[in-house]
Amino acid sequence: MPLLNESSVAIIILNWNGYEHSRNCLDSLAKLNYSNFQVLLVDNASEDNSGVRLKEEFPSVIFLQNEQNLGFTGGNNVGIDYALAKGFDYVMLLNNDTLVEADFLQHLVAKAYNDAPIGMVQPLILLMEDPKKIWSAGGNFQKWLGVSNTLGDRKPLESFPFSSAPLDWATGCCILLPSQVIREVGTLQASFFAYFEDVDWSLRVRKAGFQILLAQDSIIYHEGNASSKKKSKEGTLSPTVFYLHARNQLFLLRRHLNFPALPLAFVYHVTKYFGWIAYFCLRGRFQKAKSVIRGMRDGLLLDHRINKPLCP
Repeated sequence: MPLLNESSVAIIILNWNGYEHSRNCLDSLAKLNYSNFQVLLVDNASEDNSGVRLKEEFPSVIFLQNEQNLGFTGGNNVGIDYALAKGFDYVMLLNNDTLVEADFLQHLVAKAYNDAPIGMVQPLILLMEDPKKIWSAGGNFQKWLGVSNTLGDRKPLESFPFSSAPLDWATGCCILLPSQVIREVGTLQASFFAYFEDVDWSLRVRKAGFQILLAQDSIIYHEGNASSKKKSKEGTLSPTVFYLHARNQLFLLRRHLNFPALPLAFVYHVTKYFGWIAYFCLRGRFQKAKSVIRGMRDGLLLDHRINKPLCP
């Protein structure tokens, strides 16, 4: 392994009709005080010409163009495969709706550069609109119910009780992995398309015997849901988000739980989704109700092991 300050990092940013966010994120990365990194911008078949504009404005960025929208999983896997083929020591996924501190990468690599079997490291992620509050300090997983909780969600930074204990999962908003770990456990599970793919990846990393850690001194800021928020009569989040949430939650249970936890978790989540359906019907948001029903059906019946994005 190279020396700490010589470790090469591929930073993968996925763009989908997100020119402003991607441009701001790239401008932020230009101020890093860690020198040995390369940004890979993967354009997920944007329809607003944003990929072309970003390619022209940031010539030092390696641009990878997808011919169709492969989702978060398929799009990022294109970048991951490229990074592994080029021999980078570390691979990072970074949402385009983030801004970073100049020393965030230095702290992340230092945390990963450890004698312990480190599989993933995530930074402390603060709310962009309110940096005194946390967006994510990692996650825990309640295996008896298959519930994924975000640590520190909306909690005040000043009073949050940080712990040095390993995490159950790291958020795909920003996550750093040694390339050797990816080669061992595989890339993102393509079938998820988007949502819960980070929990699945994390659980696979942990099952392979690696730890997942929070680098508390590494700070970034996240806006959140920039690609899925759009006001309409159905509300702010699109029906597609609820379809993917229901489907992929059930995928996750099928992939990682066994008896007796599996049936208990199924009952818990299906009951929750029927509650969602009732609520959406009462509010007149029938497309969302239909999306949850479809998500439940597909989450139970589709083959989650297929190695291609299962589009909504």
